[in-house]
Amino acid sequence: MSQELLGLDALTLEDGHLFHDRRGRPCELPTSPAPLADTHGHLTSFSRHDPSTAICRAALAGVRLLVVPVDPVDEVPRLFPSAAAYLSWIDEQVERATERLDECAAHGFAPPGPAGYPALPPLVERVRIVAGVHPYGAARLDDAALSCLGDFLASPRCAGVGEIGLDFGPYNELPADVQEVALRRQLAVARDRGLPVELHIRDGQDPDDHSAHDLAARMLAEEGVPPAGCDLHCFTDGPEVMAPFVRLGCHIAFGGAATFKRSDDIRDAVAACPAELLLSETDCPYMAPVPLRGEECEPAMVAFSAACIATAREDAGVATRDETYAALWQNACALLG
Repeated sequence: MSQELLGLDALTLEDGHLFHDRRGRPCELPTSPAPLADTHGHLTSFSRHDPSTAICRAALAGVRLLVVPVDPVDEVPRLFPSAAAYLSWIDEQVERATERLDECAAHGFAPPGPAGYPALPPLVERVRIVAGVHPYGAARLDDAALSCLGDFLASPRCAGVGEIGLDFGPYNELPADVQEVALRRQLAVARDRGLPVELHIRDGQDPDDHSAHDLAARMLAEEGVPPAGCDLHCFTDGPEVMAPFVRLGCHIAFGGAATFKRSDDIRDAVAACPAELLLSETDCPYMAPVPLRGEECEPAMVAFSAACIATAREDAGVATRDETYAALWQNACALLG
């Protein structure tokens, strides 16, 4: 295998393992009986990883669907001059990942092929995007931003509108009414285009404050959930906070936080979520799952989150591991694939 592929920031396959902890010890990849989906993984926010290498490693970990969010008022123009430039960039990352996978195959490393899923398209054919203005940028959702958003949504890679929503957390500087206007406008865009939405909802720092979730649920009830569907991305609360969204038919996406030692409330929500609404994600590069917590997260690590979701549901007696893995894959394909 080439030195490029064996670099510290590339693929660590010389001993047959994709992942190693901070001490260099191999971390066994959980065995998945179904293809894996990362329904929300950022590719432009890495500080350590190369995006094309991350796509390659995800494929080798068994990921067959990756949904990448892009923000038309943040990444454009901060990182890319236009939507077209971003779309060209992501095409380039996929092409480079394809070349890396070909080289891996020549050295005996290939994506797994779960039984029961014949002729499954490779990940490099199923890298999708969602586009939307994050609540941090809600005040900049003007006509120019909507035009740029439209350019993203017209792409063949587009699978939905997101991440959009409400953020009342410590890093937000905008009042609730400004965020609410932006969210309602983008929900309307999703309905008009027949697209699902991925929602970012963050409450304040008080653990008893669920005002952002309460407002989001009320807005969805008033506006109507887009007919193509809705996904609460990076859900990190318990069953009570989740319940109103489940009643509205929203999908719930769980990531690395579900694996943390003190996340019993999240695992309770995992167990309580209806099978047809379950999703897996990473929200990389944030919140890498155990046993890689503290590392920079990447799409391949969804393998560990999916294993945690399956274990939590099996331990609660609501589903077998195989049933949960199958649901995670089928739901992701139906909503965003």
